[in-house]
Amino acid sequence: MATTQQSSTKHEILEYLLKHSRATAFELAEILNISPQAIRRHLKDLEAEKLILYSSIQEGMGRPQHVYHLSREGRDRLQRGDSYGEFAVSLLDTLAETVGRDQVSTILRKQWERKAQEYRDRLGKGSLKERVENLVELRKAEGFMAECHPVESNESESDRFILMEHNCAISNVAESFPSICGHELEMFAAVLCDCTVERTHWIINGEHRCGYLVQGRKPCAELD
Repeated sequence: MATTQQSSTKHEILEYLLKHSRATAFELAEILNISPQAIRRHLKDLEAEKLILYSSIQEGMGRPQHVYHLSREGRDRLQRGDSYGEFAVSLLDTLAETVGRDQVSTILRKQWERKAQEYRDRLGKGSLKERVENLVELRKAEGFMAECHPVESNESESDRFILMEHNCAISNVAESFPSICGHELEMFAAVLCDCTVERTHWIINGEHRCGYLVQGRKPCAELD
């Protein structure tokens, strides 16, 4: 039981660092409601597993503080289906060698068009808020650490939300075929076709999450 609890706490630390990029031991202890001593033990274990790194910062006249962040291995630990991702990259590389990268891009576009139709069928006809929340749940089921938040605005004529994904369940594919991220943006725009969808953050650009601004505009027609 204790081992399971320790594993759960370590996973919570990794998830917090993934979402917030960095934190001190004191901040983690407060957020997770456990003692600083216990947090330091977990951090030491995670550092030994090479899942986290730290840098020292000096604030005032006191001792330097350690600020922790995920290592590449730590980020990978939170990705799902890495072995499938490696297989997908190998398969796409083989296709690129056989039919050319332009044809692979066309294949990926067709895949996202199918996915967009599947999402739209499952999201239903509710309000934009309900559909964005349902989309978040679908993405979570596929291995994405997704969430959404309303955007405060003085403009009353449209709903606005930020859709965030703190990891990339297809990161291996995206690194080798970055065009897939463009197709993903097109997919969200097709799924929420009464909205404008703009990318605000991008993991491939070195940011710690992908983000999309979703803003309602007009009713949409059925996909072809």
